Amino acid sequence: MAKLEGLYAITPDWADTARLIAVTEAILRGGCRLVQYRNKTATPSRRDEQAIALRDLTRRFDARLIVNDDLALALAIDADGVHLGGEDGDLAAARGRLGPGKILGASCYQSLDMAAMAVQAGVDYLAFGSFFASPTKPLAGRVSPDLVGAAKQNWTLPVCAIGGITPENAGAPISAGADLLAAIGAVYNSSDPERASRAFNQLFESR
Repeated sequence: MAKLEGLYAITPDWADTARLIAVTEAILRGGCRLVQYRNKTATPSRRDEQAIALRDLTRRFDARLIVNDDLALALAIDADGVHLGGEDGDLAAARGRLGPGKILGASCYQSLDMAAMAVQAGVDYLAFGSFFASPTKPLAGRVSPDLVGAAKQNWTLPVCAIGGITPENAGAPISAGADLLAAIGAVYNSSDPERASRAFNQLFESR
């Protein structure tokens, strides 16, 4: 499996599939190679439509598509993996259904204990957050970069930092050892998504 590093673009709750694909393509042109399909408001048919379109797009760019919180959809469209939150299903069962060749990610919030259980279940990366204020989850608890460092000391898995992250404030999570920077608004709401994507990935060039 190729190394998980750099910008991890997470899609917003957009109903307009054409807009979603156009902006995601710009983000991929900027160097992003990991996209998560997340849409909490779409109908099942719209989710299918958008997920398939994103799968085809990411394959054109030799990028990988992860589906948020929906193992059945990830399997149905042959996505590259699934990301599960704390209440979104059993990680070990998901690992079994995905098989060894797909990516399984887990939200660990502010908890090393959750991370330990996720590692035991066979995940491929650990996500911690929220690092900064985030309009997507305004009530989410905050974490400090020290949590990333602790996770890196305990396990060899890639660590993803999430929550209000921008190219301007990402220095602390990266310095602490974060391998992935998850972002929604900083790329999808940018006036220049390609440039924003490139700015994120340039942060890793000096590591």
